[in-house]
Amino acid sequence: MHTPDPSQVAERLALLRAAMRQLNIDALMIPSADPHLSEYLPERWQGREWATGFTGSVGTFIVTPEFAGLWTDARYWTQAEQQLAETGIQLMKLTSGASVQYVDWLAGHLKSGQTLAVDGAVLGLAIARLLQTALDAKDVKLRTDLDLLQQVWQGRPALPAAPVYEHLPPYASKSRSGKLADLRGAMQQAGANRHLISTLDDIAYLFNLRGADVNFNPIFLSHALVTPTRATLYVADGKISPELRSALADEGIEVAPYESAAAALAALPADSTLLLDPRRVTYGTRQWIPAKVKVVEAINPTTLAKSRKSEQDAIHVRATMEQDGAALCEFFTWLEQTLSNPDRDPLTEVDIDRHLTAARARRPGFISPSFATIAGFGANGAIMHYRATEARHATIEGNGLLLIDSGGQYLGGTTDITRVVAVGRIGDEHRRDFTLVLKGMIALSATRFPRGTKSPMLDAIARAPLWAEGLDFGHGTGHGVGYFLNVHEGPQSISPSAMPEPHTAMEPGMITSIEPGLYRPGRWGIRIENLVLNRAAGQTEFGEFLNFETLTLCPIDTRCIEPTLLRDDEKRWLNDYHATVRKRLSPLLSGDALDWLTTRTETL
Repeated sequence: MHTPDPSQVAERLALLRAAMRQLNIDALMIPSADPHLSEYLPERWQGREWATGFTGSVGTFIVTPEFAGLWTDARYWTQAEQQLAETGIQLMKLTSGASVQYVDWLAGHLKSGQTLAVDGAVLGLAIARLLQTALDAKDVKLRTDLDLLQQVWQGRPALPAAPVYEHLPPYASKSRSGKLADLRGAMQQAGANRHLISTLDDIAYLFNLRGADVNFNPIFLSHALVTPTRATLYVADGKISPELRSALADEGIEVAPYESAAAALAALPADSTLLLDPRRVTYGTRQWIPAKVKVVEAINPTTLAKSRKSEQDAIHVRATMEQDGAALCEFFTWLEQTLSNPDRDPLTEVDIDRHLTAARARRPGFISPSFATIAGFGANGAIMHYRATEARHATIEGNGLLLIDSGGQYLGGTTDITRVVAVGRIGDEHRRDFTLVLKGMIALSATRFPRGTKSPMLDAIARAPLWAEGLDFGHGTGHGVGYFLNVHEGPQSISPSAMPEPHTAMEPGMITSIEPGLYRPGRWGIRIENLVLNRAAGQTEFGEFLNFETLTLCPIDTRCIEPTLLRDDEKRWLNDYHATVRKRLSPLLSGDALDWLTTRTETL
């Protein structure tokens, strides 16, 4: 989708306000969401981006006749300030742990008898309930039956039509039938004989299917309804081949048109008990269910099941990490050679993305990047979710730090890694900041903790070395990562803004990122990120313990380290890590890339 300029945004705001006047709407809310509450959205549902020009993946837009504001969190403040400049849209900063401040704003600014409109099809059920409670107290009406974007968005994209395909053995380590049997057992435990799933990665996981309806995530638009004996997959006509449809039918899985999910739910028999995850369905979807049907609310069992990778999955992920690490070594070799050539053409942040993706694409099993590459040099590195474009990017020249956050989707796993490298000469301040971030990363990577520890509780361990110096960073320390699925998945989240609820418990087999950072706006940004696997770490009289196996394999730039700030045990961790990286990547490399790896993994 083409990102609008400030004059286009002004035109679009005028169109929205005209439609609001026509329908007696006093405020309009456009969340960053689709009918499946996806993080990355098909173009059809990128309405918030279309209306504001802000391209971050998280944000809530509110329009009234006199006001337009975009609420987003600290990861996106710098980016939003730039993209909203001269649009007439105000940046409303969400502080950590207060991600629904816009609900309070609406309750405070709307008057009795006024109406707020939001498309119920994309409004999360949990948020809808908060909103309804806040607005009822003020006698403000909530309308969820309107999609105002449909009236004003000329040339709105259609639904994506990419085909669905199977994720096959050996990479799919458990059969569909096996996963469905596990799910039905969980349904029975919850006292439910029906289960609706709307989250796309849950559906892809359960049925061992993948697609390409959303950039970077190998998923497809669908709903699923599971009963004790049958399962129905609601997916657009033409996306599933006759052969695949037949294979699914043999396993008791019916395929029905995407738009027929509403009618199927409306027709549920009165004796149904439906298991539903209120955090993973929209208000509009909830409205399809008749009042006579009993609803049990609990987390999707598949969300917990897919977070725990099997030992077979882990074997494939380790092999994938070796291929990904080798691709990164080849890329960094190219980068250093290019930067040291005085006769070269100027090198830009956009070139980084192109060459890194090309290096991964040469590796077996590679499907696509797992998110939009972040390559930020100097001050751009301080923009947490920066994206260089042909229109706006920096040239990599002179002295400074280059931050690269990137990842790949492979048949055998999903990768996500951030490295910061020195360009030219760097100073003592750079090294101090880099080393403090590294200390945080090592501290958490080396932690042993009781099984069942609520993941948000681990966040402070990575921050402690930064806090000790009066420093901090405005994003979570870690997110769950899928298995050839979404690069961000739950239920675990190592973040101060996540609630330490029972479902966030750390269990064996979970893959999570560890990515502390430090950002100095206008100067530089540092983030060091590895993926880790929860594994058993022994039993004591106090119970079962877990620790982390570091999965990511790529050198950490020792030129950026101030060695005097590292304790002996921290140096030992880094040297052991580099010895492992060298041992596992060397067989996959040759020539200059092998020489580069050898140099960059020398003992500190």
